[in-house]
Amino acid sequence: MADLEVENLSLRFGGLTVLEGLSFAIEPAELFALIGPNGAGKTSALNCINRIYRGEGRIRFRGRDISHLSPRAVARLGLARTFQHVELFPQMSVLDNIMTGRHARLSTNPLQRMLFSPAVRREELVHREAVERIIEFVELEGVRHAAAGALPLGTQKIVGLARALALEPSLLLLDEPSAGLTRDERDDLARFILRIKHDLKLAMIWIEHDMQMVADLADRVHVLNSGRTLASGEPATVLNDPSVVAAYLGVRA
Repeated sequence: MADLEVENLSLRFGGLTVLEGLSFAIEPAELFALIGPNGAGKTSALNCINRIYRGEGRIRFRGRDISHLSPRAVARLGLARTFQHVELFPQMSVLDNIMTGRHARLSTNPLQRMLFSPAVRREELVHREAVERIIEFVELEGVRHAAAGALPLGTQKIVGLARALALEPSLLLLDEPSAGLTRDERDDLARFILRIKHDLKLAMIWIEHDMQMVADLADRVHVLNSGRTLASGEPATVLNDPSVVAAYLGVRA
């Protein structure tokens, strides 16, 4: 069974069609690159998958139709998301930023948390242990107590990735995680993406503009252009498709 199935997904804002008839399936532990020129509809597709946007069509996660669920409900099912703009809490520590990713795993109620009951104290210990394991996994031990906003952009991107992992997801949505990074920072990011794939066995939908990274890392590539599928398949085939080259260069195929 596929981890995620998107069938005939369309999204419109008034008279503007953002996505039209988008369909694909994500296999377990697959690194699936979603690429295309600016404005192709890539981020809108992720927004539909984690229910920020309500498009037409059907989205199934591990056989369950999630098309009508809320963002919080799909997060509790195991869909986690990073954002192109990191969106950290800049004055909070790295550890506390990652802790916010545990919100969907809380079992205590607001009154218990307000009173800091014994159940809350036990639960916080469990969550902190989980966060420490993630900090070790992404090698953030040296900055765990640093203010997130004071860190270099590359490190902030890793903190955002760690926060998504804190949800203990089954599917990870990565929205241009390498945007704005140096080559060395991109190499570090690539290493962690591969570690997530091979060690955690997580499926990922990965929006990316660095075609060399896509060619090196992705299992499959799906190309959008003006909201429609342009090509889909193995990286070597898709990235050499004349229509894909033309879409990126803005010339006729």
